[in-house]
Amino acid sequence: MSAETGSPTGQEPCRGCQQLRLAEALANDQHDHSTATDCRVLLRRHQNTAACSERGSA
Repeated sequence: MSAETGSPTGQEPCRGCQQLRLAEALANDQHDHSTATDCRVLLRRHQNTAACSERGSA
């Protein structure tokens, strides 16, 4: 796995995963722990869909 993207080496990172990770980081930066938790839940749900190119990682 690539340490930078969290995706398996050789694959494009999943845009949906990137957006949710960014939203979580911003929420954490603003000390908005409720939103950060929501982002983690949404990321896990997203990773269980066929739309995620990082399925099975993380």
